[in-house]
Amino acid sequence: MNEIFLDTETTGLSFKDGHKIVEIACVETKDLVPTGKVFHKFINPQRDIPSDAFKVHGFSQEFLRDKETFDKIVEDFLNFIKGKKIIIHNAPFDLGFLNGELSLLKKDQINKKHVIDSLEIARNRYPGGSNSLDALCKKFNIDLSRRTKHNALLDCELLREVYINLLDVKEPKFNLTSNNYEKNTFKNNNYNKSIISISESEIKMHKAFLKKELKKNFY
Repeated sequence: MNEIFLDTETTGLSFKDGHKIVEIACVETKDLVPTGKVFHKFINPQRDIPSDAFKVHGFSQEFLRDKETFDKIVEDFLNFIKGKKIIIHNAPFDLGFLNGELSLLKKDQINKKHVIDSLEIARNRYPGGSNSLDALCKKFNIDLSRRTKHNALLDCELLREVYINLLDVKEPKFNLTSNNYEKNTFKNNNYNKSIISISESEIKMHKAFLKKELKKNFY
């Protein structure tokens, strides 16, 4: 099954308060590798853009005025995500808006069983700390230089990198340099020790195998 990394930008915090989606982005991957297929739309919310929202994403009412409304892009959107696992950071926020819009159009809502919330995974890995997309990018040394404002398409790309790193946390960590390990393992061993070099291609194959196997824990 292919995956979809999904993000939205909006006019505010809650669909129930009358706020609307202004941008949707979906990046398709297969085994977490981009397929090159992308769904990306700016949307006319048919309402004003509060100053707080403008500060976050920078999309003005003037910029969005000639863009399509949600009802015009909904079929293409649903066809793009159909039958795929959807990965979202803070899924309740985006699903609240998407399912709110779908409900108004009398369309089937996105089922939560098809959605992975990367924020929930991060909170389980790092309880008590900040697990925003920015914070996780910094934790995993992911380049944030392009993210001067929130942008759904860029955030999907960043989320894919964050998600891969969240899965890698499950790799076992061995402290091969600890004194105890050396004492307990190599004490009184008289065998000839040889150093085996590992090629770059072998390292890449090993990482790809781990990512494929570890990913199964969340499907």
